[in-house]
Amino acid sequence: MQKSRLISILKTFSKKEIREFRKWVNSPAHNLREDVVLLFEYLMEDRHLHKDELLSKEYVFRKVLPKERFDDAKIRQAMHFLMKAVEEFLIFQELLEDNVRAKRTLASVYRKRKLEKSFQKNIKLVQQLQEQHPYRNSGYFRNDYLIQQEQYIYLSKLQRTTKLNLQDVSDSLDLTFLTDKLRQSSFMLSHQRVYKTKYNIGLFEKVLEYVRSKELLDIPAVAIYYYCCMSLLEKDDETHFQNLKKEIQQHGEYFPLAEIRDIYLLAINYCIGRMNIGHKAFFREAFELYRLGFEEKVLLENETVSRWTFLNVVAIAIRLEEFEWAENFVTDYQKYLEEKYRESVGNFSLARLNYEKGDYAVAMRLCNQVESDDILMNLSTRTMLFKMFYEEGEHDSLESLLESVRNYLQRKEIMGYHKTNYKNIIRFTKKLLKVNPYSQTQKDKLKTEIEMTEPLTERSWLLTQLAKL
Repeated sequence: MQKSRLISILKTFSKKEIREFRKWVNSPAHNLREDVVLLFEYLMEDRHLHKDELLSKEYVFRKVLPKERFDDAKIRQAMHFLMKAVEEFLIFQELLEDNVRAKRTLASVYRKRKLEKSFQKNIKLVQQLQEQHPYRNSGYFRNDYLIQQEQYIYLSKLQRTTKLNLQDVSDSLDLTFLTDKLRQSSFMLSHQRVYKTKYNIGLFEKVLEYVRSKELLDIPAVAIYYYCCMSLLEKDDETHFQNLKKEIQQHGEYFPLAEIRDIYLLAINYCIGRMNIGHKAFFREAFELYRLGFEEKVLLENETVSRWTFLNVVAIAIRLEEFEWAENFVTDYQKYLEEKYRESVGNFSLARLNYEKGDYAVAMRLCNQVESDDILMNLSTRTMLFKMFYEEGEHDSLESLLESVRNYLQRKEIMGYHKTNYKNIIRFTKKLLKVNPYSQTQKDKLKTEIEMTEPLTERSWLLTQLAKL
């Protein structure tokens, strides 16, 4: 029972959903079985859902039906009907969440039952709700199309001379398709770039031509995804990205939270792609998108921030020497990290910040507090430590740490690129310790070696230290 779909879905319920479902499952309109109610109440009691030892079928059966002998078929039936009630409840909640869709469905019911006055009243109401809706994304245009379609079906049954809304149906269908197609194409192009794959995006080129020829870029949902696509297609033409950024700033409120988050991430990923090929101006562009995204709480998903996003934000802020902002970010947003990463990621980020500020005592203390099962974070932490040991002239500690990291690389299964990179860092750090500071020949030879070696993420640091000799 511990690994059943029922337990998995109930674990996701909020307190409000538990209260509402309790009313649902106790209603004879939705459930007539007492054992289903008893099973639900047991699972909700004292966090039983999260205690595997209390979720075996035999144990649950004894608690739910203490006067009966264990019957595997009966407990499975109770689970089945509880799951059925849960799914029907979730469908109902999902339908009600979109008020326009719910009212349009009601209008459709009235039309099918030939209740003309009720239909007209509801279709007028749903049109008003549609106009008042805060969003203007593809969902808005889809609802508009379905409303127009509902109105058309009704009008087409009237007298032959009745004026039909066929143009409105067609226009709203076009916008539904265009916004959905451009949005999906943005994701495909982005994924294609990152994962080096190739997709057939169908009518994509025709869609781009149509948008340009019909001058549809004054519609935010069209413009945002058009500029997303063009940024990815014509990476070197930065006007597409600037137009995208402008649309986000001016019309971001027209999109629901989950969608505007995707849009921010598409824009940020474009910046990262430019940064990776040496366009330094995009560090600032990415930083500003991250800064605004967190200020607006857009980049939080279910009150959580991924550790990779967190680390990227801090790294970019440090690169731009936005030290105060970075420190405030760690303080304010560390609590939104998953609990198992919270302390290690927070300590690592603050260690890196203090290292860049030159406060090595604090940075070393924080490095020693980073406890993580993430191999790359451990390697980054140790790299930071031996850089500080080198710069502080603590050569004995440095030699010991370099040997420790070398052994760590031998023991762990690490992707080839990363293993090679860290082996190169260790090798060149040892050479720095041995090079004769008075021999220009040796220094020039080492410089050339460092410049020619790949991969080597600490190339800049190594060359800086070599120049100081």
